[in-house]
Amino acid sequence: MVSERSRSQSKNIDDYIATFPQNVQHKLRELRSAIKEAAPEAEESISYGMPTFKLNGNLVHFAAYNKHIGFYVPSSVILAFKEKLSIYKQSKGTVQFPMDWPIPSKTVKEMVRFRVTESAAKVAPVCSTGLPLE
Repeated sequence: MVSERSRSQSKNIDDYIATFPQNVQHKLRELRSAIKEAAPEAEESISYGMPTFKLNGNLVHFAAYNKHIGFYVPSSVILAFKEKLSIYKQSKGTVQFPMDWPIPSKTVKEMVRFRVTESAAKVAPVCSTGLPLE
């Protein structure tokens, strides 16, 4: 097993995923694929030692642990998907997908699309009235 320190020094998402056992790698690839499908224009990187997708700043992060995969999004996303996420342990900006449960790809895609829209709204040009320009 690779140490936590080695993972945090991964140069890219492929390197990060490769540090885990095959069953965990499969789940991480599935999560990554769902994110990429929902935000194909997002850039992949490692930030805070975790796989990160960036689009107008940090979009989402994820990380694997012994018993779960943490999916890190702003609290606004957690609140917007409160009902769909009710079966998962969560905090202000994290959802924990248990390692022995399937990755909820459909919900992840919806959350990422929501996040893309939210992120775009933050950088949308506005006129002097404060309304977005069309």
